Formats: sequence, structure tokens, C-alpha cells
Amino acid sequence: QVKLVESGGGLVQAGGSLRLSCAASGRRFSDYNMGWFRQVPGKEREFVAAIITTGSTTYYEDFVKGRFTISRDNAKDTVDLQMNSLEPQDTAVYYCGASGLSPGNSAIAAMLRDLLEYDYWGQGTQVTVSS
Repeated sequence: QVKLVESGGGLVQAGGSLRLSCAASGRRFSDYNMGWFRQVPGKEREFVAAIITTGSTTYYEDFVKGRFTISRDNAKDTVDLQMNSLEPQDTAVYYCGASGLSPGNSAIAAMLRDLLEYDYWGQGTQVTVSS
């Protein structure tokens, strides 16, 4: 069992920045690839970014490339999402997830974009960007 707790959400003006953090506890954090997803009411949870177990490879959805950065600290069991140049359409509940997929899987880039490949989820943190 892995427990994930997100923090850092809030209200920010367009063009501003926020840093989300996800703290993990339970099983060994470095065994899990980590991802950030977001969800707005009435829509499916969508992929934002992911990072493999070692932190050496990251993946981003096109709409956040160049604005968001995912990072992890395996010594502190945390994964962060630095969000810059925020836009009103970034408003959502942001969730972190843990996936036990092997980072050597040749299809990992696609699989980490699929929320069904995640074993554990946090409760989410609200991000609201005002125009």
C-alpha cells in the first residue's frame, strides 16, 4: 500500500506560478513511477506529466510542455510539479498517482499517460487560475 498526499494548490492569477507536492508513504517510493493528472467536473481525469522511478526520464502532455516541470526526490519520497505561466484552463483538481510499471517497458511512455496503469492515487489538490 502506498499513501499519497498532495499539497500546494490554491488560487493564482493568470501568468502566475504554483508548486504542487506529493508526499508518499508506505511501500518503497523509488519502486514507483509517478504521474500528475488533473480533472475538471464532468470530464475524465487527464494526464499532465510523469517521471520514471529513477527520475531520469520525464513525460509531458503537449499543453504543459515548457510551462510545467515534474521532479522527484527519492530520499524524501516526494514528487513535485512546478507550474509556471498558468492559464485559466489549467484550473482543475490535480492528482498524483503511483504506477508500479517497469521503467524498462518499451511502451512505458504511452502507458504512463493512461490513468488505468496507476495503482495508487492521492486525494487531489485544487488549482484555480483567475483571468
